[in-house]
Amino acid sequence: MSDRLTRIAIVTSDRCKPKKCRQECKKSCPVVKTGKLCIEVTPASKIAFISEELCIGCGICKCPFEAIQIINLPKDLDKDTTHRYGPNTFKLHRLPVPRPGQVLGLVGTNGIGKSTALKVLAGKLKPNLGRFNNPPDWQEILTYFRGSELQNYFTRILEDNLKAIIKPQYVDHIPRAVQGNVGQVLDQKDERDKKAELCHDLELNQVIDRNVGDLSGGELQRFAIAVVAIQNAEIYMFDEPSSYLDVKQRLKAAQVIRSLLRANSYVIVVEHDLSVLDYLSDFICCLYGKPGAYGVVTLPFSVREGINIFLSGFVPTENLRFRDESLTFKVAETPQENAEEIQTYARYKYPTMSKTQGNFRLRVVEGEFTDSQIVVMLGENGTGKTTFIRMLAGLLKPDTVEGSEAEIPEFNVSYKPQKISPKFQFSVRQLLHSKIRDSYMHPQFVSDVMKPLLIEQLMDQEVVNLSGGELQRVALCLCLGKPADIYLIDEPSAYLDSEQRIIASKVIKRFILHAKKTAFVVEHDFIMASYLADRVIVYEGQPSVDCTANSPQSLLTGMNLFLSHLDITFRRDPTNYRPRINKLESTKDREQKAAGSYYYLDD
Repeated sequence: MSDRLTRIAIVTSDRCKPKKCRQECKKSCPVVKTGKLCIEVTPASKIAFISEELCIGCGICKCPFEAIQIINLPKDLDKDTTHRYGPNTFKLHRLPVPRPGQVLGLVGTNGIGKSTALKVLAGKLKPNLGRFNNPPDWQEILTYFRGSELQNYFTRILEDNLKAIIKPQYVDHIPRAVQGNVGQVLDQKDERDKKAELCHDLELNQVIDRNVGDLSGGELQRFAIAVVAIQNAEIYMFDEPSSYLDVKQRLKAAQVIRSLLRANSYVIVVEHDLSVLDYLSDFICCLYGKPGAYGVVTLPFSVREGINIFLSGFVPTENLRFRDESLTFKVAETPQENAEEIQTYARYKYPTMSKTQGNFRLRVVEGEFTDSQIVVMLGENGTGKTTFIRMLAGLLKPDTVEGSEAEIPEFNVSYKPQKISPKFQFSVRQLLHSKIRDSYMHPQFVSDVMKPLLIEQLMDQEVVNLSGGELQRVALCLCLGKPADIYLIDEPSAYLDSEQRIIASKVIKRFILHAKKTAFVVEHDFIMASYLADRVIVYEGQPSVDCTANSPQSLLTGMNLFLSHLDITFRRDPTNYRPRINKLESTKDREQKAAGSYYYLDD
């Protein structure tokens, strides 16, 4: 067994605390009892070391802090290691294969090595083929990739000094590194004389004189995309280019990224919004494995097949299932209510209102909603969605209320804001305990919300140390845990990966049905919005100047209206019914536009 390492041992460095425990792992290991040094740890050491050659995979080594994972790998993976950071740490197998003149999309959960793969392909991280003690030199690495398309790629990186630019995943950190105002920075970087065109496409002209430190999330994101696109390089990499952007800006950004293609340039995109990924890429590599432990890159697939494989959780080329359940999007998931049941629902009305803030004017057309219903608000950034939410919550008084006898009812509101900044100094457990003590002990809430969102594993971590996605899940849990009549959820998909987005949508849907409450959701991820929505409110008008919120309408008519403003059409995938964007001016696109059915529900 020792010649074929088919299992790996992962020791999580921030959980392993030899000073605070009694080295249970070493005391219980049967291999150590026979006198071999399988686990080495003393109370003085920083971290336990587990020898994978000696480990027999018994799984007896229990850790009080749950720092140890022993994972059996799929059988063919012992020879394909690309990179490993150190002993008992994350390990990446194989690499995605970029092709010149095409966009490669990467899809997979968080912590499974997408950013590591980007670093390796950019030449910023030298792959050590799993030998972290004596790393190989480039000659050996090239011999290792001999006969694959990666050999030419790495040879070109080494010999022609290909320039690679990465747009980082977390754009919030950009202001710390970049000084000056937007126009100056773009002028410094401008190598392709595209500044005017890019600023127009990415709507940066309004903020051209603003300081980089004063930009909002979406503006930072567009600025980062512009900085990458304005430079001359052979390899362009975009790590999650759509977070913080609204639907229209996502499609604009996608067009900008596609415009970078030249016959000998490579473009690689990591993206969690599957409909944007679909629109962007020419082919796709999936990544599967265990987050934080190991990641495996599949062979390249066509766009449709790649995303379907990711959603179904089964790779046919390797005959391997990497997720227990497949994810599908049946629109008929909402239980069909019968007439008697509908009468038992409480109806709420709100009047036609308007509100002016500075030079922004919002008009709300009167409407009504019932409980057990999810209303999705569709509109660009700056069309007054948050303003409307705050008027419902009674935080803002409308300027005029036009004559309908409906008063604005007083609602108790639980609100999850768009931006989450952790200021709480203690652990997640204490945060939940102080904010939603009754809910988080309640068995129904635990099984409906906490379990699927995997809050258990975060319980003992400090809130300030959580990553973006972990914070988002905790915030969603806090929002749903607070007793209220209306739940207002602003962009629940930010920072979550594609799998967690679907789980989060299921959690919201199930919770709203069980609790018989109403949810208003603002969501820019199309797949998630169409999955959640029972009714749709469409916002029209000119962003941050003059906007109108229509009254709630059905999913089909609302989506049609919204998509006609964006000038894109959707079709449905026959296997798992996910919405897919039609390529501009394709036959299907022209047919659906002529028929006026932009959003296509073909049951």
